[in-house]
Amino acid sequence: MTEAVSASKLAFRTVTKMNGIGNAIVILDLRDSDFVLVPEAVRAIAAQPRLAFEQLMVLHPPHQTGTDAFLRIYNIDGSQAGACGNGTRCVAWFLLQNSDRDSVLLETETTPLACHRLADGRFSVDMGLPRFRWDAIPLANADVDPRALDFGPGLPPAIALSMGNPHAVFFVDDLNAIDLAAVGPKLETAPIFPDRANISFAQVLDRDTIRLKVWERGAGATLACGSAACATLVAAAETGRVGRAATIELPGGRLEISWDDDRHVIMTGPVTFEYTATLDPELFEDRAA
Repeated sequence: MTEAVSASKLAFRTVTKMNGIGNAIVILDLRDSDFVLVPEAVRAIAAQPRLAFEQLMVLHPPHQTGTDAFLRIYNIDGSQAGACGNGTRCVAWFLLQNSDRDSVLLETETTPLACHRLADGRFSVDMGLPRFRWDAIPLANADVDPRALDFGPGLPPAIALSMGNPHAVFFVDDLNAIDLAAVGPKLETAPIFPDRANISFAQVLDRDTIRLKVWERGAGATLACGSAACATLVAAAETGRVGRAATIELPGGRLEISWDDDRHVIMTGPVTFEYTATLDPELFEDRAA
């Protein structure tokens, strides 16, 4: 049985601060316990400037034989995310840093994630299958076309799909003309998205390259979002804009995304270790559950 853990019980735990092409990540290893974080514990960590993150990756004991950990992913507001590709690469680095192995298998609430360390130091993650069914994304009802969501004048139709979490991708001619801070929050919380959505604006530069800006559900404007890069490649390939592989250019850097023959989406990119820190009890004053 798991225990919902208050913020105060995390005092003196060690966390690892990393980033995946600018996507701010903190890793908390709870594989030695049955703790599950309550939202205020997540927000307490996120509120500290030195530990500020976009996603908190929490490792738990594996549920199944043959996997390395069960992974829960939290946004800065304490909500849970179904996927975080950049964070998953960081977790793979964390688990493999002192190992002779080159691969790990992680469990999540939505899909298993196989991760590999490449010879050049980058990491690849099998992000699983994209899903287009309205109830798998999810959308609020079945009376819309997920491949052509209409949000009114001024915006092109969006392509909605799930990569473990909900995404909406808008293809535009000029990415610089998009005011992400203005439109992102409204689209994230549009009624058609009962669980909110990650909002991406994409400009296809050529058959091999896409530029991308992302408003991330629960986190806001981000330098990088791995699952959004995957969703964008799939949406672009489905509509004939690119082939089955492309470089996705985000403000924080580049990801290589491919959609292989068994329809799994593979994301490859670098990770950066920043530092480790100990959670100070003062972080959690007046925040205990």
